[in-house]
Amino acid sequence: MESKQYEYAGFWARTGATIIDTILLLLITTPLLVSIYGWSYYTNESYGLIAGPADFLISWVIPAIAVIVFWIIKQATPGKMAISSKIVDATTGNPASPAQLIGRYFAYFISAIPLCLGIIWVAFDKRKQGWHDKLAGTVVIKKVSTGPEPVKFESV
Repeated sequence: MESKQYEYAGFWARTGATIIDTILLLLITTPLLVSIYGWSYYTNESYGLIAGPADFLISWVIPAIAVIVFWIIKQATPGKMAISSKIVDATTGNPASPAQLIGRYFAYFISAIPLCLGIIWVAFDKRKQGWHDKLAGTVVIKKVSTGPEPVKFESV
């Protein structure tokens, strides 16, 4: 991989990708959860973290499988694809192994536990790695943007 074509994907680009992924996830899971539990799923505090087996499957298992499969097949989720970025091995720049990607997914929980510091770390790290990236040995890269055509005005 030629490194001049890529740069590390920064915090805000990755945040944008996460927002896209979250919206897509909600568009899929909300109708399923409402059809099973009704709108009270979102208002009833007695459900707790997991309302039942269907909730666990729809909210936790299916999204985990989908994300990991996208990472393995495309090296990115739809959100990361939208910002032209991908996950690669931090040492070689080659596609990350399935084991790295599965580990990366579960390392997100470690990154999130202490006030999301492991995720915010992306903003301060020279290689833009979160703790989950460091633990999995991955980096997120994106194609270097040459920028749009500059605005030109005709002299009056």
